[in-house]
Amino acid sequence: MNQNQNQEMPAKTCSIERLVTKQEDVDRVINGEKTATRRNGRYADIGEIMMLNDQQFEVHQVYQQSLGELTDDHAKQEGFDTVEDYKQNILAMHPGMPWLPHMKVWVHEFRKVE
Repeated sequence: MNQNQNQEMPAKTCSIERLVTKQEDVDRVINGEKTATRRNGRYADIGEIMMLNDQQFEVHQVYQQSLGELTDDHAKQEGFDTVEDYKQNILAMHPGMPWLPHMKVWVHEFRKVE
């Protein structure tokens, strides 16, 4: 993984409230099927709490990754079986967006606060 705990983080480009917004994705998180979200900007700091349906989820990892580095395991974090399934979902949400292997995204991994 391209993670570096001591890496200097740039300023957030959006707020954590915008990290998971589609109902389908909210349901995946609540059901434990989605444990990460990839965005083109940084939406959360490590330790920040995301509220979904009155449940708390703590962001425990934030790091950059290129689309070309995605594996089926990464797709499973997103709630999909394969990278191809994940890719098709993203491209359907963002018509005209190119899928470039060198394009970097911010990975936000989270877990339910018990």
